[in-house]
Amino acid sequence: MRGRVEPRPAAGDGLVGDVRRRIASGDAQDVGDALRTSGRLLGSETVDALGRRARAELFGAGPLQRLVETDGVTDVLVNGPQDVWIDRGDGVERVAVGFPGPEAVRALAVRLAAAGGQRLDDASPMVDACLPDGTRLHAVLPPVCGEGAVISLRVLRRRASSLEGLVAGGSVPAGWAPLVRGLVSRRANVLVSGGTGSGKTTLLAALLSLVGPDQRVVVVEEARELVPDHPHVVPLTARRANVEGAGEVDLAALVRTALRMRPDRIVLGECRGGEVREVLMAMNTGHDGGFATVHANTAAHVPARLEALGALAGMSREAVAAQTVGAVHVVLHVQRRGSRRWVSQVGQVVRAGPAGLAVEVVGRWDGTAPPEAGPGWAALAERWEQR
Repeated sequence: MRGRVEPRPAAGDGLVGDVRRRIASGDAQDVGDALRTSGRLLGSETVDALGRRARAELFGAGPLQRLVETDGVTDVLVNGPQDVWIDRGDGVERVAVGFPGPEAVRALAVRLAAAGGQRLDDASPMVDACLPDGTRLHAVLPPVCGEGAVISLRVLRRRASSLEGLVAGGSVPAGWAPLVRGLVSRRANVLVSGGTGSGKTTLLAALLSLVGPDQRVVVVEEARELVPDHPHVVPLTARRANVEGAGEVDLAALVRTALRMRPDRIVLGECRGGEVREVLMAMNTGHDGGFATVHANTAAHVPARLEALGALAGMSREAVAAQTVGAVHVVLHVQRRGSRRWVSQVGQVVRAGPAGLAVEVVGRWDGTAPPEAGPGWAALAERWEQR
């Protein structure tokens, strides 16, 4: 049974406020200095505990910091002062952590937004930002959410995945490992599909760890999540427009920039808009060995998703089909059930009629029984499998 996340003691509020004032006024250089010069008689354990709390209140996520640092937590969700939830892989669970009132939730949301270089106030009541430690922040204020400020934190775990680890953990069948290795070494263009939280980023990080160390990998993301075990990764992150509406750098522009950076591999962390045009064009102009992820419920739903994204870039259905057939070699679909995440389908992109697109599933796995090979598996393995 998992350990319970205990609420943080309420003691020390006045001292934390004093530390904040001392640092702001310049009377102290850091939290430790402020505690030492506070004039209070404090034991070493108390100083350490209050120091951690003060740092969380001043520079971290306040009462949520312990949740963010709890091993296994991927999401921290605040719906109200006494309505805090976490996700540790088995779905959301309520925790006994709270705030004094709605204003405290709002104050934390505003401070976290500022730490991520964004503005959050009545004139700009929604924010999507990346915090200095890599945590993804999304926050909403009234009147968008009438009940009060709402905070969502997606925690970035900087632990690189490996194919061996995924096989040992039951996320990839051992019989598919030679194919997965071959897709990377033979420079197939791979699309990883799946639902939210299904493990697309984890699988993609494992694939990138198989790329040779002599290759330059340029990763384009809306917010940095990919941390592969590779010595030569160049991360490019999108930037939103400022309050004057200037300074935006979108994913499409970053993909075009990546093409000029002498990449051996171009990776799009998540394809969710018109940047699909640039990615498909890059894969069709000699940049083999590329990767991208896309949201889809099954591998068979990938074509409809690509057509919808292509429409945002002004591409016709016929243009999306023509570009995708030439660009994407293999689709790896990941699935989640509870805390389990696994590669459930392997597919290849084919034409469906003169103007359509389809993904032919050639391999299936339910995560337990031996994987099933479809009619096209032998040809796919012959072309890509590492021997």
